Amino acid sequence: MALIPYDDRDGFIWMDGEILPWRDAKMHFLTHALHYGTQVFEGERAYSGQIFKSHEHSERLINSATIIHMDMPYTADDIDKIKEEVLKANGLENAYIRAAAWRGAEQMGIDVEGTETHMAVAAWNWGSYFDPEIREKGITLKTSKWRKPAPNTAPTEAKTASLYNLSCMAKAEVKKEGFTDALMLDHEGYVAESTGANIFLIKDGTIHTPIPDRFLNGITRQTVMGLARDQGITIEERRIKPEELASFDEIFLTGTAAEVTAVGSIDNITYGVGPITRQLHEAYEDLVNGRSQPEQKSA
Repeated sequence: MALIPYDDRDGFIWMDGEILPWRDAKMHFLTHALHYGTQVFEGERAYSGQIFKSHEHSERLINSATIIHMDMPYTADDIDKIKEEVLKANGLENAYIRAAAWRGAEQMGIDVEGTETHMAVAAWNWGSYFDPEIREKGITLKTSKWRKPAPNTAPTEAKTASLYNLSCMAKAEVKKEGFTDALMLDHEGYVAESTGANIFLIKDGTIHTPIPDRFLNGITRQTVMGLARDQGITIEERRIKPEELASFDEIFLTGTAAEVTAVGSIDNITYGVGPITRQLHEAYEDLVNGRSQPEQKSA
């Protein structure tokens, strides 16, 4: 089935204070963000009409703008209300929400003085980020030749467009070789994350995950760690060498789009979709859909 282009859909998008028909939400070719990557954004999901952790996402959007020295004309409460308005305008209950802020076309050049901050919010129906059949077996990763930047060379704590071109490059390269996504190492060669999701690795009932001081500490990551601790599962945040990958029993990714997604292989190493991955996937599904949590299970 052909993908419907994102600029040619029915619906409504909020942009700079107005709800516009979807096709009218446009910007000029000389928009600063298009040429210099001066944009920050959030990806969120609504389940049964409720945007999951909406306020945390709104606060992170503002924090990302602050990191790249871009003034935000809206508070987190304002942004929460705008997202609700967009869901209502589009008649959506279960949806993906994209909120973004960027420097406009007021001037061009590296000097950002004189640019104004613009903002928009869109929402649309979007199911599983990965094909359900692939998710059941676990996705396939290949270690990318590209490294995540060091935190003193790029704003790694911001969710900014300038960082995501690297992820797009890495994913495009491994998909040509038949893999679902790329595993990315950090600037020192330790395991970091996939192109757009955090990674968890399980061995002998303990979850291991990289320290999030070199990549974005995802809201879903933090949520799943809380669920794991609630169920008595031990978590170790540490530097993980790629040579260790063969020693793990289960691996999964987390992210707003990916939710909780099992990894079936990395390079030539295969993994099972094991009990802890399934347990946390179910717990996350229960949480975001407002269902009561299952009784605690032993790891």
